[in-house]
Amino acid sequence: MRMIDIIEKKRDGHELTEQEIRFFVDGYTDGSIPDYQVSSLMMAIYFQDMTDQERAALTMAMVESGDQIDLSAIEGIKVDKHSTGGVGDTTTLVLGPLVAAVGVPVAKMSGRGLGHTGGTIDKLEAIEGFHVELTSEQFTKQVNELKLAVIGQSGNLTPADKKLYALRDVTATVSSIPLIASSIMSKKIAAGADAIVLDVKAGEGAFMKTIEDAEALATAMVRIGNNVGRNTMAIISDMSQPLGNAIGNALEVQEAIDTLAGKGPEDLTELCLVLGSQMVVVGGKADTLDEARKMLEAVIADGSALQIFKDFIEWQGGNPAVVDNPELLPQAAHQIAIEAQTSGYITYMEADEIGTAAMILGAGRATKESEIDLAVGIVLHKKVGDRVEAGEALATFYANSEDITDAKEKFLSNITISEQAVEAPPLVYKIITK
Repeated sequence: MRMIDIIEKKRDGHELTEQEIRFFVDGYTDGSIPDYQVSSLMMAIYFQDMTDQERAALTMAMVESGDQIDLSAIEGIKVDKHSTGGVGDTTTLVLGPLVAAVGVPVAKMSGRGLGHTGGTIDKLEAIEGFHVELTSEQFTKQVNELKLAVIGQSGNLTPADKKLYALRDVTATVSSIPLIASSIMSKKIAAGADAIVLDVKAGEGAFMKTIEDAEALATAMVRIGNNVGRNTMAIISDMSQPLGNAIGNALEVQEAIDTLAGKGPEDLTELCLVLGSQMVVVGGKADTLDEARKMLEAVIADGSALQIFKDFIEWQGGNPAVVDNPELLPQAAHQIAIEAQTSGYITYMEADEIGTAAMILGAGRATKESEIDLAVGIVLHKKVGDRVEAGEALATFYANSEDITDAKEKFLSNITISEQAVEAPPLVYKIITK
């Protein structure tokens, strides 16, 4: 088998076999096939696309290029959730305890963030003493007994994906749907999930800017998951404005606590119920999304979801008292109201740039070496569609420096206030099942 023949075949629009896909993935991973040949194939895939069978084969070749997590010692259907990312996306902190409270095991590997705020692990480490270093025995025991554990990502999951992603980044092929979909799904499958729920964001704060592109990606990932034996569902949700009100690590932990207590922002609560319902269905605990939603609403109402979060914190070395006393979370030295300059209706909030304002305050990482300030960030008081008066607070900045000039300018320049009222954008655009 020769790499040049595989390149020519895909260049001319023909379907690659599983053996051909495995040949190039294995060869690129072990270094026997050079960058320039794989670059050529990536560009051919970009223009010619891949069939469902090719996408599934590419995904599994990347899965099998490295370690795979064995979760067979954990009872029940292990469900994972993946979000394509956004601003103020606190869903994992809410969903883990929420679905665990109805008996769905959540054995999750999460990472740190590079961008507006930290990743799930950074947010959890805003809780004093919390750690994500668990042995496999501790991890299994915790999920079997509590139904929830979160650990850091293994170093040798999907090494082929790491190499291919780096190559795509410098060859203008990052936006290829089959390459994005197989990249995301390979990591989820290698992490051992039996079933996967996907939250694919659409809007200015998302990787996929249009609903059409988000739907294409969601459909591709759902098909891959189901074609390789993982029950997979997806939603397409809005990220034209930040989700919830809090942007920042300790602030998002507090918002997660509020949401589990039934007092969270309406949009975050609704999205968690939509995603959680899917997790309960694919986890085999309900037959319909409506039945699943009622179960989730019940565990919020009776306090058991919040109790799971408290137990989860304690099991992983954190101080569970933060649930009842959020002031024990890291606190910023300054709380500064950011006031509207004019009266009217908020018609636009550029999610990405508002996230950047939080990063300027110190809530996120500009580079991998950057230090995150876990206490700082932004809490929004107004969202798209809301009426605001001149001098009224649009948001509060939580900062450890009194000089917030750059962050304030970035924030205010990315909010549009007009005389004409508008409706808030839909939260969920579409649900995709097999």
